[in-house]
Amino acid sequence: MTQTACPGSLPSLRPAMATRACACLVLVLLLASAGLARAGSIQVYFSPHGGCTDAILKQINQARTEILLQAYSFTSKPIAQALIQAHKRGVKITAILDKSNRTQKYSAATFLKHMDIPVFIDDKHAIAHNKIMLIDNRVVITGSFNFTAGAETKNAENLLVLEDMPDLTLAYRDNFFQHLRHSVAYRDPEDSP
Repeated sequence: MTQTACPGSLPSLRPAMATRACACLVLVLLLASAGLARAGSIQVYFSPHGGCTDAILKQINQARTEILLQAYSFTSKPIAQALIQAHKRGVKITAILDKSNRTQKYSAATFLKHMDIPVFIDDKHAIAHNKIMLIDNRVVITGSFNFTAGAETKNAENLLVLEDMPDLTLAYRDNFFQHLRHSVAYRDPEDSP
């Protein structure tokens, strides 16, 4: 069996975990070399059972002004409930979801819309596969982690929480609003005539 290691080696990690750690390190180094990762902090999480959902909940619970959300699949009850609580605290929330959320039986799209959170559907792509949250214009949450229970308990996923990196946040924010411009307001299938 070949063990994967990156420069400086991570001998105590299992090969799959070492590969993921190396991939995250490479991403951070690329961001830094592009000038997008100035100062700030980076937290890395892996699933299954790696604390991804808890890391997201912590950031949502600390939100003060705004949460921008893009998701492919969004069925996580704890994340939806945390967003509702943030909304009740006066945090402005806008969600852009993949078109599959129009028909998905347990999507949070309907739940969020019924709580007066603006929900939009990005149907201009084969799949709107972004999985991000931008919080208070200073935190970027991104990675392969879908906002679902299965992503936390069954899947091999990764999540980055990037704080206080203004150039990186601006790039994600610009991309969010680019997608928002071509997205359409979500309509609950139950409300159709």
